[in-house]
Amino acid sequence: MANPNIVNVTSIYGGLGYLAPANTTANTLLSNAASSGTILKIESLTCTNVTGSPALITVSVNSAAAGAGTAYRLAFQMSVPANASIQLIDKGNFVYMTENTSLVVTSGTSSAIEYVVSYETIS
Repeated sequence: MANPNIVNVTSIYGGLGYLAPANTTANTLLSNAASSGTILKIESLTCTNVTGSPALITVSVNSAAAGAGTAYRLAFQMSVPANASIQLIDKGNFVYMTENTSLVVTSGTSSAIEYVVSYETIS
């Protein structure tokens, strides 16, 4: 079942994920397994630059779990100012992740960006 029906929800659990990549390659921040029976509702994604220089980020929703599949970008090489944060996703523009999808982040500078995601697991 790739897209569970959420009309008859039996549970909603809050979740928090975070990542501070020490590399400049794609990293899976959040993954929804192929047979999870759940939808992940991403309520917020904050990207914080913890350095004194601007840093680039790319954030995508991938068409398969664990960072696999095709990347569909929410942000592509977006600059995060030095010592600042951007709110890429919020309650006004949340994202649903169906089964077998993942949220992937790439930092242009090693150890420069910290990502914090708040989400709900709906089943």
